[in-house]
This record gives sequence, structure tokens and C-alpha cells, in this order.
Amino acid sequence: MANKEVIERLTAHIEKLPERFIQIPQDIRLRKPAPDKWSPQEILGHLIDSAINNLKRFTETQFLPQPSTVIPYQQDDLVLVNKYQQLRVEDLLLLWQGLNRQIVNVIKFMPAEKLDYTVITPSGEAKTLHWLIVDYTDHMEHHLRQIFGPESVLP
Repeated sequence: MANKEVIERLTAHIEKLPERFIQIPQDIRLRKPAPDKWSPQEILGHLIDSAINNLKRFTETQFLPQPSTVIPYQQDDLVLVNKYQQLRVEDLLLLWQGLNRQIVNVIKFMPAEKLDYTVITPSGEAKTLHWLIVDYTDHMEHHLRQIFGPESVLP
């Protein structure tokens, strides 16, 4: 997948997700399918954490010594500590949009040769920075299907 396609996919989500998400009734946005599962609002919070961590990865991999190591993050702890369930949905949407706009800018202006830089995943596999960018986009879309349904047309 070319970076142009990734940029188009991410941009479409940035433009369309807020309107779609805000239309979900609050009781459904806050409903947890099980005590140990995230609500749609917490999934959005997780996508914020993912954006924060991946923005750092996408920028630092460009200048850190190669290969760069992908540092995992504590997903459940971050969702809990950030209190996404209790925050205003409008604030979450603005934060998610802003972070993803910056990710699009970083990808858009990334020199082509840096896409081949090596990253070591938490499982120890050697991948490229381009793979990491595509994986970020796929991961986001996986969670968007959780929010909007498996049959949801994305974006």
C-alpha cells in the first residue's frame, strides 16, 4: 500500500468519524459489553493513546539510530488513567482529530527513503517504518469496525 492511500484513508476518517461518532446515543457510547471490555468512548480513547504513541514512533524513527525499537505501551492502564469514559465526547474527538492530522502531516512530508528504515516490533520482528504506518491505519480501522459494526463501510 502506498503512502498516498494511507493518507487518503486517514484523512477520510479524520473528516467523517466525528460526525458519525457524535450521532451514537450517549448511553450506547458509554455502554461496556462486559466489565473488562471498553465502551465505544473508551475505544476512541484507546485510539487517542495509539495516535500519541505512533506519532512519536513515526517521528523518532526518522532520526534515531537504526534499527529503531517499537516500545509497547500499557493500553488498558492508559484508558483507565485517562478517564476517557468520563470525558466530554467533543473534547475526545478534537484530540483524536488533531493527533491524526499531525500524523498525516508527518507521513505526507516523510522522505521516501525513510519509509524503508527498520523498526523492531515488540515481538522481535524486523519491519519497515512503512509497515508500521500501514499497521497503524489497519489497527485504527479494526477499532472503528468495533465502534460502528463489522459491516460498517469505512471510512
